Amino acid sequence: MSETGGGTSGARTMHIGELAEATGLSLRTIRHYDDVGLLPVTTRTEGGFRVYAQSDLERLLVIRSMKPLGFTLEEMAELLEVVDTLADGLDHPRERELLEEYIRRAHEKRDKLALNLERADDFIRNLRSNQSKPAP
Repeated sequence: MSETGGGTSGARTMHIGELAEATGLSLRTIRHYDDVGLLPVTTRTEGGFRVYAQSDLERLLVIRSMKPLGFTLEEMAELLEVVDTLADGLDHPRERELLEEYIRRAHEKRDKLALNLERADDFIRNLRSNQSKPAP
């Protein structure tokens, strides 16, 4: 990460390579999220390079967490908008309701993943037990 001036008050920033390393995501994936509006660039250098702040890293980690649960890009965008709206601390009943719905759906998706993982573990155990049986 590097220090930057120009209105960021010495805030730590990073270029896309550092962001990719910090998240384990590819440059291509990060650029795609930028292109579709999930991760708008905070700022660019005079040379046009993307510069990201800590808040961008945190946002990308949320996006990365949603990915294995099978949320669509549109759902990710909606949830990020809900989270951004609720961050102001004001009462937003519609957004709170949407957030609760996303939490419920995330639990359902997580439970399904856990079941699939359990089945995969059973499959591996069965293969190993067949491996140790003598050939006829």
